[in-house]
Amino acid sequence: MTVWQIYGFIIVEFLFEYSVFAVLFLHKLNRRNFFVLRAALSFVALFSIGIPVAFFYQAFGGTLWGRILVYLLLFSLFTLLTKLCFRENFLTLLFCCSMAYAAQNFAYKVYLIIWTSGEQLRLYDHWGGYFNLYYRLMYYAIFAVSVLASWFLFIRRITGKMENRKLNYKMLLITFVILGITIFLCSVEDLFFADLSVMRENRFENYGYFVLRQTGNAFSVVCCFIVLLLASKAIVENELLQEVEYLKYAIRQSERQYQISKDSIELINIKCHDIKYKLDSLAAQNGMTPESVKELRDSISIYDSKMDTGNQLLNVLITEKSFYCEQNGINLSCMIDGRKLEFMETGDLYCLFGNLIDNALEAVKKIVEKDRRVINLIVKSRDGMLLVQEENYFNGTLTFMDGLPVTTKEDTNSHGFGMRSLRMIVKKYGGELTTSVTDDIFHLSIIFSR
Repeated sequence: MTVWQIYGFIIVEFLFEYSVFAVLFLHKLNRRNFFVLRAALSFVALFSIGIPVAFFYQAFGGTLWGRILVYLLLFSLFTLLTKLCFRENFLTLLFCCSMAYAAQNFAYKVYLIIWTSGEQLRLYDHWGGYFNLYYRLMYYAIFAVSVLASWFLFIRRITGKMENRKLNYKMLLITFVILGITIFLCSVEDLFFADLSVMRENRFENYGYFVLRQTGNAFSVVCCFIVLLLASKAIVENELLQEVEYLKYAIRQSERQYQISKDSIELINIKCHDIKYKLDSLAAQNGMTPESVKELRDSISIYDSKMDTGNQLLNVLITEKSFYCEQNGINLSCMIDGRKLEFMETGDLYCLFGNLIDNALEAVKKIVEKDRRVINLIVKSRDGMLLVQEENYFNGTLTFMDGLPVTTKEDTNSHGFGMRSLRMIVKKYGGELTTSVTDDIFHLSIIFSR
């Protein structure tokens, strides 16, 4: 192979590895129309540009700034082309492409550590005429393992949260600085240690050069590891902060909803009492039969019901949910000692039990069999502990993640927050929440130490 062909192969190989990681980071972002066509044309354009870049690499790749400029140019072109394929802000794309570069460099440096160690131990001297074949097999085997490791350790955590689109700018700045330092040091190492190699690159007669080379490789691996770890941690923590903010908003809304429901139920009950008195008066004047009077009284009795749990808020909430259950043929069975829950703030209490019952209603209303459209709710104290237990039937199967059932709705980002909010509120008061399934019955238990 000519020198130009060697440099061209290096560029193509880098672009291939970089593209693999970029696809993993970008695949969940919003795509533009005709995405497949755009992506195909972008890859053609990228690899076409790689040809003149190979000439530049041949001319200036032997200098530090020339080599840095080559990889910065490829990185910039790749980032710009992603803008043609994805309907995202530029900062999000820049972040994903930077993380892809860090992951590619991580995989390459892991390979160098293994390869250089083998060279030092002279493990490859017997390969003979199959050297290039075995070299490539080893290279891509290590690359494949590095891709899988990066995916399970970092990438899936990042891409799973990128839908939020809100990034920590300070953390990103630190990440870019670390990444820039790594690129600079890697270029320095590759240039100077290539001159110190004998026979083949990364093979040293001087043991001190070997130690220095491995130290540089290990430092690059650690830097890339830190970059990926910081990014994944920042995005996960950012999602948690957003959940906390949403929970605070939900609690404020619950407080307002409680007051509205309380006023509405009180007004309904007053009207129901008035209607009953007027009904008795009309019956006496018009000679209505007792059966007719009873039928009319029963028809409005639902609006005159009053659940007495010992807690005014729960009285309102359970009464409100009972209306819905009555209208939808659902049996809501409650045995609640609400006095034991007075330690909780109004908004937290309404949000906790509101979400708990709503989740149960969501499952039960899908059931056709009348005898299975049942929700049992118990709040009781035992042995110095306050127990909250909820049980309901459900159809289908449930998948659990981190001890909580995963939402069955397609939009997993907009739904599934209810169960997480339950756990957040429970933990706020030092409690523990557990869920389980027995046959086709869902069980939820909350324990507070009182």
